Amino acid sequence: MESSAITIREATAADLPDVLEIYNEVILNTTSVYSEEPHTLAMRQTWFNERKTAGFPVIVALQNEHIVGFGSYGHFRVWPCYRYTAEHSVYVHKDHRGRGISKLLLKELIALARSGGYHALIAGIDSHNDVSLKLHLAFGFTQVAHFKEVGFKFGKWLDLLFLELLL
Repeated sequence: MESSAITIREATAADLPDVLEIYNEVILNTTSVYSEEPHTLAMRQTWFNERKTAGFPVIVALQNEHIVGFGSYGHFRVWPCYRYTAEHSVYVHKDHRGRGISKLLLKELIALARSGGYHALIAGIDSHNDVSLKLHLAFGFTQVAHFKEVGFKFGKWLDLLFLELLL
């Protein structure tokens, strides 16, 4: 285990290649993202620009000046009456999982959502992702929905859980 502390900061466009590497590994090897095709750098740049233009945070976790995780939140739904609810995501590099990085990222996203005037934060989690479920429950999220067999990846049907934290 590396000895230096993890720091969290706002992401910059220069961070996107590392963010893309983390995200594509998650797409290709996990059910944390219900997508099957890796993203391109152009796709991540569009995502980043859209988040920043809309005023949503994109944050990165660094250890020894290397990006080891990232997180963000954005629209839960785009209709105006959902403007106080956001859906978030947190991803950690495969070689750095299990070290508390997701806790630091989630803690920061919750703080940013509170200070940004949001009322609710939503997490969409694959029903078999016990690590993410435990993380969110530890932060006070509660399960509010269980969608059965709404995703299909790796040759099997996937259930999606929605968890909510009222801020």
